[in-house]
Formats: sequence, C-alpha cells, structure tokens
Amino acid sequence: MQADVDNTSSNLIYHPLFSSTDGDVVLGSKDGILFRLHSFTLKMTSGWFRTMFSLPQRSEPLASPEALNVDEDSATLEGVLRMVCGLSIPCLDSYDTIEPILQAAEKYDMAGPMSIVRALVMTPPLLADPLRLYAIACRYGWRDEARMASQYTLTLNLHAPEHRVSLEKLGTHSLLSIFELHHGRREALRRRLDDPPFVNDGGDTSCSHCGHAVDYHTWRELKYVIILEMDVRPLGDTVCNEGVLEWPAARACWNARCTNCDRVLYDKKETLRVIRECIDQLPTTVDIEDTDVGLPIAG
Repeated sequence: MQADVDNTSSNLIYHPLFSSTDGDVVLGSKDGILFRLHSFTLKMTSGWFRTMFSLPQRSEPLASPEALNVDEDSATLEGVLRMVCGLSIPCLDSYDTIEPILQAAEKYDMAGPMSIVRALVMTPPLLADPLRLYAIACRYGWRDEARMASQYTLTLNLHAPEHRVSLEKLGTHSLLSIFELHHGRREALRRRLDDPPFVNDGGDTSCSHCGHAVDYHTWRELKYVIILEMDVRPLGDTVCNEGVLEWPAARACWNARCTNCDRVLYDKKETLRVIRECIDQLPTTVDIEDTDVGLPIAG
C-alpha cells in the first residue's frame, strides 16, 4: 500500500458511492478509482486498518487526504466497502466475483464481508460448481460448507480435465480427502456386490432350482459396468435409475437363463432393491477431521 496520489489533480475519479467530502481517508484502487470514507468505519470493521490507524499520524491532518493505494481493483474494493458500510451488496453469483472479495476480506481482517459471502455460497448459482466451492470452504475453514460441497461433487468425474484447475487449488489433505470419498464409494460398492445375497460369480456354481452347472458371467459383466459408472459419477444415481435397467449388460443379465430348466438366473426386482440399498449406505461427505480446512491453498 502506498500514499502517492496527488489529490489536487483535476482528473481524479471518485466512486459515486464513496465520494463524500466528509471522509478523512481515501483508498485508491489499482485501476485508478478513488474511494473516500471515514476512518472510523475502517477501524471498526477491519483489524488491519485498526492497527494501521493506531500508529502515529500527522499532527495536523491534511485538508485533502492523500490516497492510500491498494492492490484490489475497483470492483473488489466496491464490494468490500459496500458490505462494511451497510450499503446494498453487489450481486454475488459467481466465483470470479466472490473470490477477490474473500481475499481482500482476509487480507484486511474484515469478518463482516467474510460472513456475508459465507452465507451466500450455498445458493444455487454457486452450488453449480461444487468443486470450486469445496476449495473455498477448505481454504477458509468452513467445515459445514466443505462437507456439503464434497457431497455435491459426487456428480463429477474428478479425472476430467476441466476440473484440473480447481483441484490444483486444494491443499494436500483436502485433495486426498475428496479423492478418497469418490474412490471409497466405488470400492465399497465393488466389495459389497461380491457378498451375499448377490450370487458368487467365481468358481463352480449351479442353478438354484435344478442344480445344473451355470455360468454367472452376465452378472460379472454387469458388476464391471456398474463399477466403471461409479468411477465416472460416484453419486450412483445413473446406476440405480436407467443403468441397471437399460444398459446392454443389464439386459443380458436379466435375460440370462439356466440352459437346463430355462428359469431366469437372477431375481431382478430383489437385485435392484439391494443395489440401491448398498449405494444409499455409502459415505456421502469427506471426513472433515482429515481435511486441512483453514490452511493455505495454492493460488
């Protein structure tokens, strides 16, 4: 921060909401817009400014205070100052808007703007990008929001290239936790599909009705497709809905019959019920105690 703006210049541009001549502090954004307001407001709402103003000041204040240049652009500075001054807040419906505000609020130790943004991050426009929300929640130590965001990420394939940038912003433990959640759901379901009441597709097997030797390869192939789908969309909703009904592997499974007595090999209705039950019992959020919430993340 610097105080190097000549306020006597005739071409200075003040923000219309922050141009009162009663203000005794002028902040200059990096794009050249000035914000004039009362130092009392900054001292009450910012730990950083409170500390700065506690330092020795000029014995005789200037009639036109020098501008203190800050690193934030005018849009970010306007958003933060609107919040601390009790004005209507800007539209906070994108991460490109809220992330600079959060960074400024953290930098200047402003709890008010931070709490306002926190209250809004669980609204639909921001929930639409749960991985970015998860990164922000972990960055600022918002445990409840991190849990909820991790649940919403279950619709995503974390290996898709479009998520790389968001993943790179996560700290090590937060990154491992979200991958563990996704991978853990797949592996837990894979193990569960090998347990009773599901049929054993390995070794010697026989028809439950006539005792004739049968090959449960159609069930084995369907399990493989289910696990692949859980990799792509760990939520499992596509498995429970159209997947186990419409996939070619599913149709082959439900149509499979004993070559001796011609009875169907699998109880379709019961199998679908148990698969849904297994997916419903899988963990849905990260274990927050293992997540480095509140620790720095990559910029």
